[in-house]
Amino acid sequence: MPITDAIKKQIAQKRLLFSKICMRCGSKNSIAAYRCRRCHSGDLRLKNRALGAKK
Repeated sequence: MPITDAIKKQIAQKRLLFSKICMRCGSKNSIAAYRCRRCHSGDLRLKNRALGAKK
């Protein structure tokens, strides 16, 4: 079910899309993290935020 309210949609996008992903273990970390919370490695990348049509 799509979210129609603009404010709720913005909150949901920020929560889901603005994070870092560990390249070693794949866990989700906060955007401010510089080390992984799970395996403590420094190999973090930003989550891909490209929104495209589902296939």
